[in-house]
Amino acid sequence: MQRTLKRFSKYPWLVFVVVITITFIFLMSIKKNSRMETDLNKYMPQKHPAFVYSNKAEKWFDIKDAIIIAVENDKGIYNYHTLKVVKDITKKLEKMKEIEKGDVTSLYTADNIIGTEDGLDVKAFYKRVPKTPEKLDALRKNVRNNEMVFGRLVSKDEKSTLIIARINNDVFSQDFYKKILDLTDSYKGPEKLYVAGQPIVEGTLALLMPNDMKKMVPAVIAVIFIVLFLLLRSVKSTIVTLVIVLFSTIWTFGLMALLNIPIYSVSTVIPVMLIAIGVAYGVHLYNNIDLYIKDNPLAPEDEVVRNMIDKMWKPVLMTALTTAVGFLSLLTSQVYPIKYFGLFTAFGVITAMFFSLTIIPAELMIFGLPKLGRKKDRLKRGISKNNFAYYFADKVIKLKSIVIISIIIVVALSIYGLTKIWVNSSFLDKFEKDSEIVLTDRFINQHFGGTSTLNVILEGKEQDTFKNPEVLRLVDRMQQDVESEKMCGGSFSLADFLKRMNKVMHADNDSYDIIPESRELISQYLLLYEMSGNPDTLWQVVTEDYRKANVTLQLKSDDSKTLESAISVVDNYRPLFKKLGVSVNYAGSGYKALVFSKLIFKGQVSSLGLSLLIVIALLAFMFKRLSLGLIGSIPIAITAVINFGIMGLLNIPLSTTTALISSIAIGIGIDYAIHFIERYRDYAKITGNKDLTSKLTMYHSGRAIFFNAVVVISGFLVLLLSAFPPNRSLGLLIALNMFTSFIGTVTVVLILLYVRNIYFKESKEN
Repeated sequence: MQRTLKRFSKYPWLVFVVVITITFIFLMSIKKNSRMETDLNKYMPQKHPAFVYSNKAEKWFDIKDAIIIAVENDKGIYNYHTLKVVKDITKKLEKMKEIEKGDVTSLYTADNIIGTEDGLDVKAFYKRVPKTPEKLDALRKNVRNNEMVFGRLVSKDEKSTLIIARINNDVFSQDFYKKILDLTDSYKGPEKLYVAGQPIVEGTLALLMPNDMKKMVPAVIAVIFIVLFLLLRSVKSTIVTLVIVLFSTIWTFGLMALLNIPIYSVSTVIPVMLIAIGVAYGVHLYNNIDLYIKDNPLAPEDEVVRNMIDKMWKPVLMTALTTAVGFLSLLTSQVYPIKYFGLFTAFGVITAMFFSLTIIPAELMIFGLPKLGRKKDRLKRGISKNNFAYYFADKVIKLKSIVIISIIIVVALSIYGLTKIWVNSSFLDKFEKDSEIVLTDRFINQHFGGTSTLNVILEGKEQDTFKNPEVLRLVDRMQQDVESEKMCGGSFSLADFLKRMNKVMHADNDSYDIIPESRELISQYLLLYEMSGNPDTLWQVVTEDYRKANVTLQLKSDDSKTLESAISVVDNYRPLFKKLGVSVNYAGSGYKALVFSKLIFKGQVSSLGLSLLIVIALLAFMFKRLSLGLIGSIPIAITAVINFGIMGLLNIPLSTTTALISSIAIGIGIDYAIHFIERYRDYAKITGNKDLTSKLTMYHSGRAIFFNAVVVISGFLVLLLSAFPPNRSLGLLIALNMFTSFIGTVTVVLILLYVRNIYFKESKEN
């Protein structure tokens, strides 16, 4: 490769033409094929057993995600204008091509089960909007007397009501999202309208993500330009370094577009990632030029370039490979956004490395050395010594015991923090706590059962299992138990239908708001309902053979803790259901989100272990010693422990975004160790003295690593400007990880190399 790079340097203009041509092709691909993906179902491996079962259950019971519209009137909903708004919006939703007519539920379409002289009847609450006080009072009374509606479709303070539109997974789009928002905006007046639900959360995310990326990329470019200029002290070198990472970013997204891979929420941080990481290669290359000119002030330009290639191609290549390994280890994850993030960021890192080793030499051959490398400046500078680097290396060696003890204390505290780590896949937690989407969700959760759902699927061994009163009473008991949980706002099942029918058939006597005593009576009620009402509503809670049942739990949060809390209560009933020949399973978007979060954690553990092993192997191969592979990996292992410890202590959960941190930290952090060990080896051969070797290594590589850390940290801190809290956490944690890796390299690695007498024989030291 070294010879190939030297050949490239002989044809600098050809390098520029080829790179720019391919970059243009990728830009066209981005413009034509790039697309955003926010559908949670598309984030998951569909062959996973949990998702396969959930998909089956969704077909059995027609389970769909819903758009929820809350209509609020501070003076109460029982007036002509508010009820007409509910009717009008309901009818307009029913006419939308994306929504099936029977999938819109509101006070205008909901079934009101009542008892009559002839038996059971199912009627609408109103068809014509009531105007007179008498008719409005009658409607209010009917709603209050119906436990299936009061508190669920109409708030108990009677100031708000819901319109629920269920939609298929494949119909939601940005155009549809806009139509929903335009519809609700057109009816705002005396009434306040709130729009929530999983599809709306996903739509809002898809709307904000591109805007966030448009803000982040210029910001990180501006910050890194300033930092690079201050470090390199050359406008030309700064511009070239930034152009290289911009090209690598374009190639990355261009390849994604060519392969028809969508942009996920986590993909929006790839540009920041590549810009912050990619500039490191340029920093090391230009640092080598600067130091070589200091030591050889009269060296001609071609000699300076050849020396840069000779000395830096191998460490730059190895650092890029180890960084790519850190990202490629994310392929072990079953979560698509994380898997693709790892794959394409690794590709971007390799392209940034390739561009650095080809474009920078080409640029130097065409436009000359950086300003500080001009001949008139070289003689004035000569060889200078970085006294602070020498002083720092000397103090680290002398105070090695204190350094090691301090690190042990920090790691011990971090291990305690590790015990508090939790995993979360909540989409709502991606938004600010005071954002409109979160406030809307909070309003609906405060006044109704909840915007998130978990479906409990019960399967009997025989037909008509769910006509058995003992089974239904257990279902009812389980629902009441789950509803006692703080974050569960309600539930709905076949038991609710039967309790309602039993009550109305006994003159609305509250003492009959229970499961009927006999199987025969239950069968009669169900037959009456099938004849009188809309049986499609019934088939959403039970299959036609009454062997499977669906219990929908309404939850006031979509985070993993809430889902696990509800599931733990249901799981307590498994033995009781088993005695009755009924099995318990889960389905729906809520359960998928929980499985999703567990896959994130599983993928994090496997990717972390795999990347550490591969990095150790690469270092051992590069330096021909297993001990050096272990020494180089210690700082990043410490960094990973500290990272997770801080996350636990600060209650920062693992998510699709923060799950990337450890692999990123390993991939980037190991760069410092590679450069440090490589330079330590070179100076050891020259000096034969480990004290002088330590000081010279700190002077050369310590300086470059410091520059590298400053640039990367500055780049990632730009994520603090992101509109999404997880992105801000990611930026802060990676910046902290880079600082920890830097400190670990210039202390722990130096101490271990020194104490272990790496590259020195004992006899020479005695």
